Amino acid sequence: MRNVYYILFFTFVICTSCSYTSIPKDTIPEHDTFTVESKQVGETRTMNVWVPPNYKTTTDSLPVMYMADGGIVDEDFPHIANTLAALIQSKSIPPMILVGIANTQRRRDLTGPTEVAKDKEIAPVVGGSEKFRAFIKEELLPEINKRYRTTHEKSIIGESLSGLFVVETFFLTPDMFDNYIAFDPSLWWNNQYLIRSAAEHLKHFPIKEKRIWFAGSGTEGVSDLMNDLAGKFKTANIPNVKWYYSPEPKEKHNTIFRATKEKSHHLGIWKKIKLFKNTGFQMCCTDIYFSNCTFRTVRMIHLSQSLLLPAPLCIYKPVKNLYSRLASQV
Repeated sequence: MRNVYYILFFTFVICTSCSYTSIPKDTIPEHDTFTVESKQVGETRTMNVWVPPNYKTTTDSLPVMYMADGGIVDEDFPHIANTLAALIQSKSIPPMILVGIANTQRRRDLTGPTEVAKDKEIAPVVGGSEKFRAFIKEELLPEINKRYRTTHEKSIIGESLSGLFVVETFFLTPDMFDNYIAFDPSLWWNNQYLIRSAAEHLKHFPIKEKRIWFAGSGTEGVSDLMNDLAGKFKTANIPNVKWYYSPEPKEKHNTIFRATKEKSHHLGIWKKIKLFKNTGFQMCCTDIYFSNCTFRTVRMIHLSQSLLLPAPLCIYKPVKNLYSRLASQV
C-alpha cells in the first residue's frame, strides 16, 4: 500500500483597503525583486517575491499565491507577506510562496470592458484585464516556475478592484488558478456584468475542482451584490465548485480584511489519497476548513473514473479547542 499526501492550500489574508492613511505600515520583509519585460501589457513590470524561511533549508516545492496590489510602497505586499510568515510559523497554514505584482496603472489592469459611461470616468484607460491576465498566464507564471521550486497549486487573492479581477478570472479562465480569494470585489463594474453572466459561465465550468472564498462588508451596495453572487453559486450547485461566502455586515470597506483575517485563515483544503495496489481503487479524503468546523468527504474512486463507491461520507468535526460535537452522516 502506498500513501501520497499533499496539501491543496487555500486561505485567507487579503489586501487592505486603498485608504492607506488609516492603516499602520508593515515592516518590509526580506524578499526578491525583479522585473519582467511584458509584451502583453507593453511595459516593464516589477515583481516582489517572498519565500518562507524553510524554502532555503529544504528542497521542497511549494504552492504559490499571486496578488495584484503587490508593490512595496503604499501597496499590500509587506502586510500579506508578514501575515503569511506568522501563520506559517504558528503552523496554521503550510509553507507557500507569495508573488506580488506591483501596480503601474491599477484601474486599467484590474477592470474588464464596460459599457457604462460612469465606469470609464475612474481612469484615463480602463478595460485592460484581458491583457493583464495574459501577462500573468503567458509570461509571469512560467518565469516564477523557472526561478522557484513550485508545485502545480496556484492561488490568487485580491480586494476591491483587485477582487473584481479575481472573480472575473474565476469565471472567464477558471483553469488559471486552483483557489480564488476576493474581499469586497467591485462587482458593480459594467452594470454588474459578472453577476448577470455568472449562471452562463458556471454552465460551462471545467470538470477539475475549483475553490472560491469571498467576503463582503456592510458598505452600501456591497452586501446586496455579494448575496446575489452567493445565490448564483447556490442555484448552480456544481459539485466541482467549492465556494464559501463570509458576509460581514458590521465591517466597512477599509476594515473587512483585519476583521475577517482570523476567520479566513482557517479556510484550507487537505487532500489525502491512498492507492490500493492491484485493485484500481483509490480512497480520496478531502477536508475543507470553514472557520471553526471541518467538512470532510471520503470517496472510493476507481481509477477509470467510471465507478464511485460508496456514497460520500460527510463528517463535521471540531478544530482544536472549539466545537466538541462530532456529527456524521452517510
